[in-house]
Amino acid sequence: MSTNNLMIRDASLDDLAEIVRIYNSTIEGRMVTADTEPVTTSSREGWFHEHTADFRPLWVLENDKRICGWLSFQSFYGRPAYNATAEVSIYIDEAYRGQGIGRYLMEHAIEASPKLGLKTLLGFIFGHNDPSLHLFRKFGFANWAHLPGIAELDGIERDLIILGKRVG
Repeated sequence: MSTNNLMIRDASLDDLAEIVRIYNSTIEGRMVTADTEPVTTSSREGWFHEHTADFRPLWVLENDKRICGWLSFQSFYGRPAYNATAEVSIYIDEAYRGQGIGRYLMEHAIEASPKLGLKTLLGFIFGHNDPSLHLFRKFGFANWAHLPGIAELDGIERDLIILGKRVG
């Protein structure tokens, strides 16, 4: 996909329904999120308001003014000593998967990290989510933890892999 028509911007509350729609589209596949039922826009408002442009941004990626993906920085462990560490989550609209959108978002996340005061980025990824593991590893993220069988989806135990990268 050409990046000429792509634009990353801070999400607004008006974008939340589309962010939730994209998130919910990943639930059925049981590969991306530990949620097993769709979430509502209203249930995600608190999460939305945890994000700020200068500390823990929530970005949407638009292609010709249509949101085709989003990326969030989430605080790790919620204590001040970890302020220089954030979890990165990337979600892509079904119609745009496999077209380089994740790579485009990750490049921007790594580039923006120093300005956000971040020294460490983390990814929490199911062990069977090969596309996401591949994306993070392509950008130099390394396996920092392997939590075997920690999640159960439809009666199947799933591993969680924590990948990390120093960026500052």
